[in-house]
Amino acid sequence: MARPFDVVELESKWQQRWRESGLYEVDNDDPRERFYALCMYPYPSGAAHQGHVRNYTFGDLVVRYQTMLGKAVLSPFGFDSFGLPAENAAIKAGSHPRIFTDQRIEELKSSVQKLGAVYDWRREVHSHDPEYIKNSQLIFLKFFEAGLAYRANAPVNWCPGCATVLANEQVNGDGTCDRSGDLVERKNLEQWFFKITDYADELLNEVDGLEWPERVKTMQRNWIGRSEGAEFALSVEGQPGVALRVFTTRPDTGFGVTYAVVAPEHELLSLLTTPEQASAVSELVERARGASELERTASSDSGAGLDKRGAFTGSYVINPFTGDKVPVYVADYVLGTYGTGAIMAVPAEDERDFAFAQVHGLPVVRTVAPPEDFAGGAYAGAGVKINSGFLDGLDVDAAKKAAIEFVVKNAAGESKVNFRLRDWLVSRQRFWGCP
Repeated sequence: MARPFDVVELESKWQQRWRESGLYEVDNDDPRERFYALCMYPYPSGAAHQGHVRNYTFGDLVVRYQTMLGKAVLSPFGFDSFGLPAENAAIKAGSHPRIFTDQRIEELKSSVQKLGAVYDWRREVHSHDPEYIKNSQLIFLKFFEAGLAYRANAPVNWCPGCATVLANEQVNGDGTCDRSGDLVERKNLEQWFFKITDYADELLNEVDGLEWPERVKTMQRNWIGRSEGAEFALSVEGQPGVALRVFTTRPDTGFGVTYAVVAPEHELLSLLTTPEQASAVSELVERARGASELERTASSDSGAGLDKRGAFTGSYVINPFTGDKVPVYVADYVLGTYGTGAIMAVPAEDERDFAFAQVHGLPVVRTVAPPEDFAGGAYAGAGVKINSGFLDGLDVDAAKKAAIEFVVKNAAGESKVNFRLRDWLVSRQRFWGCP
């Protein structure tokens, strides 16, 4: 009768042999071609699960393959031991985060080692270790000295359950926290940021060279969101020296501006709001404060009609192209963190502006001749300019250039490039983090 095959005994024997022989250890001065393989370090907030096995098996395949090609493969392991997951788990367990984290690390490390994956355990790191912290602080100081780390007051996603700021990626589509499930609030706090917008053009230019699926590269381009256009001023009627600055990618449509919209967070909103409109504006602002940016910028109403998503402020601004006064609204679909936090609305050439204008009874002035088979509504395509004064007869591209020249001379304007990409908010109001 064949002897039973004891997997655990056999695995333990050979894993011990590999460790003792230093089979997977790589020296810094190894003369072979080098290859660096890093699987994302785990959060030590709980026991190992199938997701760990899946990820580290994939990484192990890469390491073994590159090793068989004759390369010196550096494959370290460590634990992302600071942060919200570890602190929340420690609170739930009624333990100090350091004690809890150290215990979880030993348990998780034992489980990972049993996989037999290729790691140079001499290079193990813990992000809460004092020696590691010194390097984190050094890098942060270098960013600060270079002007790439700064403090600013900004609207943030606040989770009352976690009592901390969340990144946009941590907010679910329904506006709840992806960890606690609590409804995320919007509030203004002074925060630390990394100035990644300084590298927006470079990030965008490098996308084409990435060996990624085209749909993923398209998502990356949209996330960076480069927009070329113009920024200029709309003077507020009856308030000398006060102007609303707007950014648009279509300055050629200036003759079609029939209203303007500011974000609920806009710094001039209180000045623009008349006593008669204060109640409606306040109600709109409170509703927007409880919604995520994803909800606010969604293309559909998601059940909330546009009559509930905007309110008249009571003020008017002057359209520099026509000299006409146009009403100023506040609406949740305009974000204070993009562009100037205010837009000029051209309902004839933008679907959302058109829908908003229909609901609020605002005029529609078409500035581009649509094709003969046009069915109505908003038309944002190419064509010849109409109803546009000195721009009439020009195509869209030529009209853009002429319109920019006009606002530069007459409306404190300038050519400008905006990005959807935001600076990275790195502040977290937690105890268990890099001091």
